[in-house]
Amino acid sequence: MSGRAAIKGVGTSHFARQPDVAGVRLGWQAAAEALADAAVAPDAIEAVFAGTVFGEPGVVTRTLQHLGIVGVPVLTFENACASGTTAFHEAWVSVTSGRYENVLAFGIETMTAHFSGPITPLASDPEGAQGLAMPCLYGMAANRYLHCLGVTPQQMAQVAVKNRRHALANPRAQRAARHTVAEVLASRMIADPLTLLQCCDISDAAAAAVLGPAEGRVGEVAVRAGALASGKHWDHRSELAWGWQLVADVGRTALEAAGVGVADIDVFEVHDAFTIGEIITTEALGMCDLGGGGGLVESGHTSQGGAQPVNPSGGLLARGHPLGATGLGQIAEIAWQLRGRAGGRQVHGARLGLVETMGGGTSGIDGNACVVIVLEATG
Repeated sequence: MSGRAAIKGVGTSHFARQPDVAGVRLGWQAAAEALADAAVAPDAIEAVFAGTVFGEPGVVTRTLQHLGIVGVPVLTFENACASGTTAFHEAWVSVTSGRYENVLAFGIETMTAHFSGPITPLASDPEGAQGLAMPCLYGMAANRYLHCLGVTPQQMAQVAVKNRRHALANPRAQRAARHTVAEVLASRMIADPLTLLQCCDISDAAAAAVLGPAEGRVGEVAVRAGALASGKHWDHRSELAWGWQLVADVGRTALEAAGVGVADIDVFEVHDAFTIGEIITTEALGMCDLGGGGGLVESGHTSQGGAQPVNPSGGLLARGHPLGATGLGQIAEIAWQLRGRAGGRQVHGARLGLVETMGGGTSGIDGNACVVIVLEATG
């Protein structure tokens, strides 16, 4: 790679169930904000790398043409929940390799146009043939943690309490609220032991980031390192929960490339579509030992004001989970944090941030994809 890349600007729409708002309008909001934040004109964008999972054919091109982003390569990725961060990763690589300068990473999803509840699994997969939607797969992982690793229902519920409370300071979040552990555990059962308040909601949103060569200017956020991989074969004989090894491998690669350890990271945005997901991820990234993720959240270590806040935006549980836009929403949050512009949810003194997104859904594989990005404040 020929040089370093930096985030010049970020933007997002509101995250919500908003079926009456056209997807292109959400996309305009996110991309226009990112361009204005970067002080980059639309006609200066040389390429677009986009993520969407259920978007209509051509949704990215149709959205961006109204902003004047035309006549350039537009590459669209479908990588399950990691689609947006995959787009960001490839945009970053394109800048560091010298292929392009001003690049837009973009994610969009209008899930209410396709679903009213959980994503329907493919009937051709064994899980789909059994009706095992994603909440069921995470529920099985949660049961393993309860019975084999000593995590308690109260510790899992605490993830929901923490992240929904964090989102109270995020005006763009979908499900901000104050809940007690008892309220979380008493909410409707979805996939035993995961209750309603331990599951993310479907969402409509868009998010974007403008990248270019790092110049060290105030307001830039340097991309210190990134890693992307798909999962290996996973045949249910592993002693680790689904996705654990993939997150661990990709996280290790990214941190080593960045030249830092997980203890050096000041703030995290990680994939918490279900409460057990955050617990698994914090373990896999090395923040604690296997089985220690429940105690980590219970101790306050990952809360706002703790040593290493996780998901100050509210995470997928509270900000919302519009698949293609999720990863870039995480990127935007960490960029705001490192620039000191996160308002009431600001992690004071944050200099290093980490984004992790894990996408799954392919039978027999330990996750479709995982992306880990390490970001650094430069101003």
